[in-house]
Amino acid sequence: MIKLIVLDVDGTLTDGKLYVSNNGDAMKAFNVKDGLGITQAIALGKEVVIITGKTSQIVTRRSLELGIKEIHQGIKDKIGTLEAILKKHELDYSNVAYMGDDLIDLAVMKKCKLSGAPKDAVEEILNISDFISTKNGGDGAVREFIEYILKSENLWDKVINHFVPTEQ
Repeated sequence: MIKLIVLDVDGTLTDGKLYVSNNGDAMKAFNVKDGLGITQAIALGKEVVIITGKTSQIVTRRSLELGIKEIHQGIKDKIGTLEAILKKHELDYSNVAYMGDDLIDLAVMKKCKLSGAPKDAVEEILNISDFISTKNGGDGAVREFIEYILKSENLWDKVINHFVPTEQ
C-alpha cells in the first residue's frame, strides 16, 4: 500500500516553464485538477510531500493551500531527503510513490515502489517509470497518477462519494 506520495514540482506539478516578469517576479502555473487530486489523497490518509530542486515562495504557498505539510525545496540530494522523511514517518521505499520528470529524479525514482512520470518527461525517466501519464507536466499528470494509485487500492469510490453521496 502506498502511504507516501512524493512529487517534484517543475515539469511535474507545473509545465516546467519559468515565467519571469519585467520586474523579475517569477510565476508558475499549477493545474487545479492536480490540486483536487492531492487534497483527496490527503483526505484518504496519504502523506503528500514535495521535494524540488528549486526554491520558490510560490511553491510554499500552493503546497500549504493544498494541505501539504512537508515541502523540501532547493534539494540536490533527493535520496538523502527522502530517506530522512521515511525515517521520520517510520516507512520504507515499499510505501512510496514518486512522480518526477527529469534526471535529478532518476536515482530516487528507481528506489520507490511506484514511479510515475508526465508524458513529456525526459526519456531516461520514461524508461524507468511504472506509470506514464497521458498528460504533460502541469496539465493534470499528477491528478492522473493519484487517481491510478487510489483506484489500484480501491479508494477512488470514496473520492466520488465525497462529491456525490450515495442515496440511502
